[in-house]
Amino acid sequence: MTEQFSAHATHRFAYPVQDVYRAFVDPAQLALWFGPLGFHVPVATVEVDARVGGAWNLTMVSNDDPGWASPVQSTLQEVEENRIIVGTSTAEGIPGIEDGTPLSLTLEFAEDGDGTVVTLTQGPFPEVSSSLRTWPSRPPLVAWAAAV
Repeated sequence: MTEQFSAHATHRFAYPVQDVYRAFVDPAQLALWFGPLGFHVPVATVEVDARVGGAWNLTMVSNDDPGWASPVQSTLQEVEENRIIVGTSTAEGIPGIEDGTPLSLTLEFAEDGDGTVVTLTQGPFPEVSSSLRTWPSRPPLVAWAAAV
């Protein structure tokens, strides 16, 4: 049996919690930065219904091979504006993770002086993913932060 783990990442943004939260629930903003390095998210693929039972859906597309797409279809289990988003999904098209693997994602937003701390917990995964290791410093996310 493959050992499983959950990924944990924390990052502080120098922006109010409302602005950071919006980057995760506003389709146009989410499309600007989401995805591992080498991928982009077409805004037309993003659907967010930020309520319990709502959707958090998008498709990551490879910059080098547009035929390689990885959809994320999540159902939101818990939502409290500017505080927490919890969703569940099934892995599809993620290297190293068998299609059909159930995954959960928790995003916690906490005010921190004049900024916001975001804590991400996602998994379980069968092995360490390099894209998860780079989440806190991911250039598009940093570019989003510079644009707000």
